[in-house]
Amino acid sequence: MTAWTARELADWSAPHLGRVEDALSRWVGVDSPAQLGDAMRYAVLGGGKRLRPLLVLAAGEAVGGSAAAALRAACATELIHAYSLVHDDLPSMDNDVLRRGKPTVHVQFGEASALLAGDALQALAFELLTPDDEPEVTPRMQATLCRLLARAAGSQGMAGGQAIDLASVGVMLDEARLREMHRLKTGALLQGSVEMGVACAATDVASGAAEALRGYGAALGLAFQVVDDILDVTADSQTLGKTAGKDAAADKPTYVSLLGLDGARAEAAALLERSLAALEGSGLDDTRALRALAHMVVDRDR
Repeated sequence: MTAWTARELADWSAPHLGRVEDALSRWVGVDSPAQLGDAMRYAVLGGGKRLRPLLVLAAGEAVGGSAAAALRAACATELIHAYSLVHDDLPSMDNDVLRRGKPTVHVQFGEASALLAGDALQALAFELLTPDDEPEVTPRMQATLCRLLARAAGSQGMAGGQAIDLASVGVMLDEARLREMHRLKTGALLQGSVEMGVACAATDVASGAAEALRGYGAALGLAFQVVDDILDVTADSQTLGKTAGKDAAADKPTYVSLLGLDGARAEAAALLERSLAALEGSGLDDTRALRALAHMVVDRDR
């Protein structure tokens, strides 16, 4: 299968991102009391790679999924991601003051409002997955999407990985333990995004194809974190839109601290090949968008 160029990926992404941004603008923080809605919209709108929504939409297209369901699932994954960033940046967690090139939510609105905004974004994610006015998004599909997102975000996913991360400051982890931490903290929601796209199919997806896409998501999710660790030591804060070098400053274990810069780059390349091999084995007719997104993750500079 011929790989897409960067221009072809941009041409595919642009209309999808437009729909996601429009939907988020319509759904986030509307009619919320006091400054809660402002804090929610500040956390979500006007920035971010939107990688998780794009993975949902690309996987949904690969299996012929419902466009209405995929859009809701795409927005839900982004809301969970945004909520996690709001809480991660708090003084009691990573204590960061810069996110997406602007002050973090607690700096802009205060800690209490940041906590509430994160809570509200998490709840809104599941509200979006359970509409009562879209026949395409069947009750069975709603339940599956909610289960996948809850699993990716909870104690066996993102929250569990964050707990390991907090407990690992100043601790030398071996590669297996570091991989497990990042599989949960970062990888689970990225893999879950792919699985949610698959769950938007109107009919059952062949088990081999579903398993292949799950493997693609797992490899890609880990690759994203490896590249994040590399960029934390090779890029500056202006390029990243967040504080560079903060992992080393906080004495956190990373792929660079464990494997060295060259070793981390080799690991990212190996994970890219694993994700692409999974797509090759899926038996699906068109996985070009997913392939291009995998290259984008590993080749990015921010």
